[in-house]
Amino acid sequence: MQVAPQPDHPDLTRRMTGIDHTGAPIDTSVTVEHALTLFLNGQEIVTMMTIGDHPECLAVGYLTNQNMLRADDDLTSVDVDTKKGHVFVKTARRTDYEWKLKRRTLTSGCAQGTAFGDVMERFDEVRLDPAARLQTSWLYALSRQINQTPSLYLTAGAIHGCVLCEQDRPLIYMEDVGRHNAVDKIAGYMRLNDITPAGKCFYTTGRLTSEMVIKTVQMELPILISRSGFTASGVELARQANLTLIGRAKGKRFICLAGAERLVFDQNPDTVAEEASGRNRKGAHDD
Repeated sequence: MQVAPQPDHPDLTRRMTGIDHTGAPIDTSVTVEHALTLFLNGQEIVTMMTIGDHPECLAVGYLTNQNMLRADDDLTSVDVDTKKGHVFVKTARRTDYEWKLKRRTLTSGCAQGTAFGDVMERFDEVRLDPAARLQTSWLYALSRQINQTPSLYLTAGAIHGCVLCEQDRPLIYMEDVGRHNAVDKIAGYMRLNDITPAGKCFYTTGRLTSEMVIKTVQMELPILISRSGFTASGVELARQANLTLIGRAKGKRFICLAGAERLVFDQNPDTVAEEASGRNRKGAHDD
């Protein structure tokens, strides 16, 4: 992977003591949250709760997915003040989003994701690649590799993961307390490193909500996969955008509710092992 989770990073978890279901003392890892305030050309945009890694990617991805950064915007600087928990993004284009900041909507994302009133302004303009394909052998391989990758999700729970993939290879694996943050980090990484959506698909451990579908479409990724389930709004938007939407992908099982024409059934599911439940996998948390 170009970017992988860092479950052993000392700033991302903290050891805390308590008792378990038998009353016995227990010492366990818990995920740490930090407040990160984002500024665009000197204007305060939002304060996000995040685990604190990859703040530049989170800031740029958030602004891109909120349509505050245009595709042709020249980023002149992205600076982070770790002591104050601030990240400053500057562009060559002069911006003023005072009007936009008054139209906020709390999303169904964990840790109170925020969407602005015109977040859908690009949605109908995006044309997802109709020729993109997902072989079921790639899907099974991705689920297995991602599920077995050491991560905060397995170490401490209370976390969501998002992964940019190409065929059967995970490329960029980001985690955060909210799935909206994790997907924004990947969007930011793609923009900062000139990675195109061509030939890529997107995997998330979180629910397939309208927010996840909108952001995936805005990133021009034609395929979205999740371990978790769907919301009706998420499915309706995926069908509207011709996004392939696959949920409940665990072991040999999955459900596709949109864009099934992109699936290529090249592996017999009887050859794929069932996945152990979260309670039976060592250290695992099905959040």
